Amino acid sequence: MDNELIDISTSLRLQIGYGIGHVLNDVCASLWFTYLIVFFHLVLEFSATQAGNLMLIGQISDALSTPFIGYHSDHTDNLVSAKYGKRKLWHLFGTACILASFPFIFSQCVGCSMTHKWAQMFYFSSFIVTFQIGWAAVQISHLSLIPELADDDHTRAHLTAVRYGFTVFSNLFVYIITWIVLRVTGECDKQQVGPGDAWKFRHIVYIVLSVGTVASILFHLSVTEKRTNRNQDQLIDYDNNTPVQTHCEFLKKPVLYQVAGVYMSTRLVVNVSQVLIPLYLHRTLGLAARSLAVIPLALYLGSLTAAGVQRLIPRSFTRKLNYLLGSACALSGFVWIYIESDDNYKIYYIYLVAVLIGFGGAIMLVTSLALTADLVGARTEASAFVYGLMSFTDKLACGIAIAIIQM
Repeated sequence: MDNELIDISTSLRLQIGYGIGHVLNDVCASLWFTYLIVFFHLVLEFSATQAGNLMLIGQISDALSTPFIGYHSDHTDNLVSAKYGKRKLWHLFGTACILASFPFIFSQCVGCSMTHKWAQMFYFSSFIVTFQIGWAAVQISHLSLIPELADDDHTRAHLTAVRYGFTVFSNLFVYIITWIVLRVTGECDKQQVGPGDAWKFRHIVYIVLSVGTVASILFHLSVTEKRTNRNQDQLIDYDNNTPVQTHCEFLKKPVLYQVAGVYMSTRLVVNVSQVLIPLYLHRTLGLAARSLAVIPLALYLGSLTAAGVQRLIPRSFTRKLNYLLGSACALSGFVWIYIESDDNYKIYYIYLVAVLIGFGGAIMLVTSLALTADLVGARTEASAFVYGLMSFTDKLACGIAIAIIQM
């Protein structure tokens, strides 16, 4: 690709190619957030605190690695990155880390399954840290491509919606595969998840990783990164018309912290609900194992609807109105969970609650990502650094919140 920006709205191949570049991350994140606590607490029989600490270790690793990866992604300048693209090079590195570590997280401890749980935590932590570094590399490199591929606010929002649409499809795929595996292998409709289900989760991981690997290969074949001029060491501050020579200038902007607060709050809504809903279904409502796939599936059907709605929203509909709509839908779902617990709720209304939370969370997330792309603007040299800071606040807040809840 030359230095001219591609018209994203007319390039279907680029839209699809870009969208599938995050599928591997999406399927792994779906398993991580939805089933990590379930797998370690209910299948491997770790205590709730130990399972929460493993989640916290992963979130802290991700939080610490994202600013580092973001900074170095912006400054990568070598012969390989010049020809292949610095964002895609980091994406490739992250993909390799994920494939080398994630299968071991959702498996029993190899050669140490009978040792003390605290000893096993060191084994699993090594793979979790490797996975989170790889996940962060893929996420930051993929997000930082948005400002480089689009120079218009509406086009960026459109590309973000396409990206989130593939995220939703990836989650739907994971939940459908999980439902099929749990449904086909279950002895009865009311059977709950237990220690005998370890092999089921292992097979689910192998299936979704295979699809994610193919998607990553297609991404690298179909998307060509825009070449950047590394001699251009100054960025332009369009608010004050002053030169910005280092990333430190971004840290002096109040709007950076405002957007980070919005993004962190959004991720708390989306991720914490994704982690705790399966436990709520199992522990509080006492539903069968297959509900741990069916109800998250309903949640992401709501997300898929939101992704479609976002594409139809006119330019006159502001970011604030978008976010307000999403917040209202998600909040109504959480209030419904708090006040209802009768049989009709367990059988019927829980699906409507899931759709509300999914719809609201998706609109909030797409809007917050669009705000981040707006913050970067034309200063694409610092895009990975900014996205890394956003992800830092998100991962740290979610990890701490989940660990506290699990105590």
